[in-house]
Amino acid sequence: MTIRTRFAPSPTGLLHVGGARTALFNYLFARHHGGEYLLRIEDTDRARSTPEAVQVILDGLDWLGLSPDQEPVFQSTRETRHTEVAHSLLERGMAYRCFLSPEELQAQRDQAAADKRPLRIVSPWRDRDLSEAPSGIAPVIRLRVPQEGETVVDDLVQGPVRVANAELDDMIILRSDGTPTYLHAVVVDDHDMAITHVIRGDDHLTNTFRQVQIFKALGWDLPRFAHIPLIHGADGAKLSKRHGAVSVLEFEREGFLPEALCNYLLRLGWGHGDAEILSRDEQVALFDLDGVGRAASRMDYAKLTHLNGVYLREADDQRLTTDLCRRLDLSPDSDASERIMRLMPKLKERARTLVDLAESARFIIERPSGPKDAKAAALLSDEARGWLRALLPQLQATDFSAAAVDQALRTFAEEHGLKLGQIAQPLRVALTGGTTSPPIDATLEALGASEVTSRIEAV
Repeated sequence: MTIRTRFAPSPTGLLHVGGARTALFNYLFARHHGGEYLLRIEDTDRARSTPEAVQVILDGLDWLGLSPDQEPVFQSTRETRHTEVAHSLLERGMAYRCFLSPEELQAQRDQAAADKRPLRIVSPWRDRDLSEAPSGIAPVIRLRVPQEGETVVDDLVQGPVRVANAELDDMIILRSDGTPTYLHAVVVDDHDMAITHVIRGDDHLTNTFRQVQIFKALGWDLPRFAHIPLIHGADGAKLSKRHGAVSVLEFEREGFLPEALCNYLLRLGWGHGDAEILSRDEQVALFDLDGVGRAASRMDYAKLTHLNGVYLREADDQRLTTDLCRRLDLSPDSDASERIMRLMPKLKERARTLVDLAESARFIIERPSGPKDAKAAALLSDEARGWLRALLPQLQATDFSAAAVDQALRTFAEEHGLKLGQIAQPLRVALTGGTTSPPIDATLEALGASEVTSRIEAV
């Protein structure tokens, strides 16, 4: 049997981190077992599903490296098949036409509220003769759910979970306008796509009991189910915008690397000993559902940011330079781009995000108009400016390699009875406007003789 998983988002909003982690778990599980990972766009909500929202999902998955093995399946294109299956259940007596009026439904809701009990729709049409059906009313089609016994889901994460059938009502599988409901469409699609494992958030567990009943009514083999606990904010509340970035593309804009986000989301609810940082190949080799915990996870943005810094320091310099050129609106063929590339090994040492990295590189393309703050201004005293004026000819006499300018700085400091920092810090302010930068020798080498001369002369 070929393992087949699917990620099935609704294109009614952005791809959030919870969905991204679900996609990641589906991807890794399929890869670990040598199977296939598929994508289904559940776009039956015509009013809210837009091509732009679909593209956001596809872009987010592509950025994460989680593109599916086949072209996406769009649920909206399969309505005829969903309807056909619903009518087959009707023909076999596993479903029935229901003519409950809105007024009758509201009366049941009101009674449930008065009795302080959950609403369970009871249709008099379950066993009623259709000759008594009112004219002019289009019926819905309801599944004829067993009224005794229980429905059990042997969940691969939660363990055996059960519900008494008496607690479940006869769900609608086809609306009065002939369109299929979500619960019914999902079952038909999972069957037709030969999905063997349904891995999704545990907020779908109630849906699963109902979907199991549809599978059984159709006589189809059940997939295995695995319900993953949700991701909460640090305060334990449902993750929302107030906690920080939520959508995948927000994390991209805020300068996170996709591999860092994936590594973090993997460890958010799954563990393998003390392993923290895992390559994609290691993730595939190690991941299985027995490592998924049952408790909700809490999003820790500080930990993610730290992890991102680790990945930045290991990232390819050309890749980072290309990203910075995009963020700084800089031509990749420009002299400034070349300077950034030369300085990248030092720039990335302190950066935590690509946004940090871009800001730390901004001085390369934008000459400082002056000290950025009072601390930097204090370093450019009249005495310090005099030292810089005297230092410039000695720098110009070098080949502007890091080793050569380092030696020139040390020699100058020794000749004038200064500590190295007393000349390096004013020089740093002159070149960058601030008090922090990559090592001063590397900064001088990256900027080059002409640019260094212009910036020192400006102060």
